[in-house]
Amino acid sequence: MNTKFVAFSVIGGIVVTLLTGFVTNTVLLGAEHYGYPTAWLMRLVLAPEYFPWRVNVLNLIVDLTIWTIIAGIVVAVLTRRRKSW
Repeated sequence: MNTKFVAFSVIGGIVVTLLTGFVTNTVLLGAEHYGYPTAWLMRLVLAPEYFPWRVNVLNLIVDLTIWTIIAGIVVAVLTRRRKSW
């Protein structure tokens, strides 16, 4: 495996995952969930206590994995397309 390929895939996956933190996934009573495809960031609306933000680490890892794979596919397609030209 090419090191650049892996690096671009991981960096792309991290960037897209963090950007999905701005996307509202679901709004349930008392909390707003952010992240896509799985909600990994939650903001408590009712009774926010001291710090209303919570991170679901398992969903964050799932999102990172999914977006890294998708970024790897995009990088592979773009690399093959450049080689064929």
